[in-house]
Amino acid sequence: MQHYRIAVIVGSIRKESLNRKLTDAVVRLGPPDFSFFHVPIGDLPLYDQDEEHNPPESVLRFKASIAQSHGLLFATPEYNRSISGALKNAIDQASRPYGQSAWTGKPAGIIGISPGASGTALAQQHLRNILAYLDMPTLGQPEAFIQSKEGLFSDDGGVGPASREFLQGWMDRFAAWVRHHSRE
Repeated sequence: MQHYRIAVIVGSIRKESLNRKLTDAVVRLGPPDFSFFHVPIGDLPLYDQDEEHNPPESVLRFKASIAQSHGLLFATPEYNRSISGALKNAIDQASRPYGQSAWTGKPAGIIGISPGASGTALAQQHLRNILAYLDMPTLGQPEAFIQSKEGLFSDDGGVGPASREFLQGWMDRFAAWVRHHSRE
């Protein structure tokens, strides 16, 4: 049986990030042939085209982590109706230099959580546009615009009973998407 390695990229670098908490809970719902690993973005320098042919070690590590994955799970906050600058910078770093993108062909899923009623709907749409340009097949349905509410998480940090069915359904679709689109 093939084993799938999924890189988890959280668009918030905040210690108490709701999106990190969401990914930590959701990955517990993953199938046994999937393993998930967080790829940090907080140590990446700002993208500078002058340095793309001699990138710093943090960029090389980041690109290698993406290259070694079978798929990506993005969790994006919504900052001013879009994705965070940290997430955009990470995406730009791994897409360069031109023709050497680590993203090409990698299947992706997007989730996000926010205190607001619309969750992270606009940020996710912006992220979908970026991923489409990068030639990443991205799961379209079900969309997961999660509003942070009491009971979303269980006491042990997992998914609470009120959200389990929906998030398990999302994870099942994501796993099928990765299996279908994985290059290996």
